[in-house]
Amino acid sequence: MSAGRSTGWALIALGGALCAGIGARLLLGRDPSTGNWIVGVPEAEIALLRFGAVQSGVAAGAALGLSGLLLQALLRNPLASPFILGLSAGAGLGATLAAWLPIAAAGAAAAFVGPDALLPGTIGAVGVLLLVFLLGRRGGVLDPLTLVLAGTVVASMCGAITLLVQSMMPPTSRGELWSWFMGQVPELPRTIPFWNTVAMLVIVLLVASWKARALDVASAGDDEAASLGVDVGPLRLGLFIGAGALAAASVALCGPIAFVGFMAPHLARALLGGLHGALVPASAVAGAAILVWSDAIRQGIDFGSGRLPIGVLTALVGGPVFLLMLRSARLRRGDWSC
Repeated sequence: MSAGRSTGWALIALGGALCAGIGARLLLGRDPSTGNWIVGVPEAEIALLRFGAVQSGVAAGAALGLSGLLLQALLRNPLASPFILGLSAGAGLGATLAAWLPIAAAGAAAAFVGPDALLPGTIGAVGVLLLVFLLGRRGGVLDPLTLVLAGTVVASMCGAITLLVQSMMPPTSRGELWSWFMGQVPELPRTIPFWNTVAMLVIVLLVASWKARALDVASAGDDEAASLGVDVGPLRLGLFIGAGALAAASVALCGPIAFVGFMAPHLARALLGGLHGALVPASAVAGAAILVWSDAIRQGIDFGSGRLPIGVLTALVGGPVFLLMLRSARLRRGDWSC
């Protein structure tokens, strides 16, 4: 089978997985009285809520998947992702500060993570990425494990500051913050955050597809890229901004959700290989499929206090995958292609 045909079949498989996840989210429900699964076409009001959750999951999942791919290409590190490197925490801190400042200034309650959270979230995400990029260098060279450690520490600090801000918010906003911080796929997504996410996704997807060949070359190293005529500086700046904007948009829509941006590019790479012309759309589709399927599965998981938060489910699945890769001999040999 030719490479082009196998790539086509892999993209069809990912698209099929996404469509199956959408079907599962629309048709699967749970009887609150018995806890049993219910399969079937729901009533109009419930169908509308489920369709809203599908919209949110597809947009945020695709944004996270593409953001993870750009970070792995930017840093040439297979362990990179918005959550692991602290972008999600930085975006959450920026959005939280944007919600708290009006409360502090006016002394009145305000809606948490308002429609204008994209800009402060992007600033927070890109700022954290720059800091982690600087801290992750050893001897002038990016070290994968140091980068991950720096991201973990910076994310913890951002989380601590976010909790400090939370303690200064009114009780109603504080409760909403806690729910949002565990990740949620809104069944009635707010209009502006949703369309912000869609707009960022479309723009970055088009630009990344246009620059796919440059991403292939840059993945080989700065010297090789320069010898082939690729200006790494503007490309790296674009990757910084694109990855940060996507992470911020997804956080504004669904809150911090762990490991989707880590797993999606690796799923796409396992099916399609390392060329970014196919990886760019495939990572977006894989991220959407992972998040929609996670949202469908969690509908049937209830420990007595409500449905399992989606951020907990993705962390329980993605955490072991991350640890396996961290222990991989390929990573230690530097054989991973990003």
